[in-house]
Amino acid sequence: MDFEKFLNDTLIPGAVNIAWRLLLAGLLFIVGSLIIKFVVKRLNNGKFAQKTDKTVHHFTVSFVKIAMYVILTVIVVATLGVEMASIIAVIGSIGLAISLAVQGTLSNLASGIMILVFKPFHEGDYIETSGESGTVVEVGIFYTTICTPDNKIVVVPNSGVTSNVLKNYSSKETRRVDVSLTLAHGTDVETVQNIVSDVVGSHALILKDPAPFVRLTGMSGESITVTVRAWVNNADYWDVNFHLLENIYSKLGEAGVSVPHAQVDVHVKENK
Repeated sequence: MDFEKFLNDTLIPGAVNIAWRLLLAGLLFIVGSLIIKFVVKRLNNGKFAQKTDKTVHHFTVSFVKIAMYVILTVIVVATLGVEMASIIAVIGSIGLAISLAVQGTLSNLASGIMILVFKPFHEGDYIETSGESGTVVEVGIFYTTICTPDNKIVVVPNSGVTSNVLKNYSSKETRRVDVSLTLAHGTDVETVQNIVSDVVGSHALILKDPAPFVRLTGMSGESITVTVRAWVNNADYWDVNFHLLENIYSKLGEAGVSVPHAQVDVHVKENK
């Protein structure tokens, strides 16, 4: 009789209650997952994606997706009958343990937020950081992905981006091409300036304002230095750089301008 009473009053109602909670939790998880996918899809294809900078967009979508799954998990666990106080205590303990174990990851997250807020670069910019250079493909929550000129994908931790020197070659519309010419002493500088100025003036991609610069900028015991500076649109930098190197070298050679070579003078002293 006692077992039958236990079965009817405790075991069966408890099992039914657990079954309903599991069913409800499963339904909540399925519906919540569909809602999250819907929200992420709207963020990717809606007005937010069209009006927001790509860097901000990708970072925001990743952050929202993770945050919504965390909230959904808490709701599902609470539906199973676990008290919120217990959930909060467990989350706090787990959060502390995780924060100690993944300090580097949290540092990357904080750095990602800094990149998002201060915007030192955008997707599509050509940057140099942490010893790597390339075009920014994506700025994620933890990592920045860049594509190198030889088409390699490099993943740089966000903390490495914010803690090291960053060069952004795409932030300005124009860029300066610098070429240094090392010439022998006795070279007619005026002749060199005329030759180089003709080469610079013959290239249509070189801007007239600011005006090109061709001047003697250095002297040493073995050589002199003539510096060439020309401003171009950012996209034309490498074409102009290679054009100047090739044509200046060729024209100076035709004019007989000598380039100094390393040499060692040996003096022999005779003993008498």
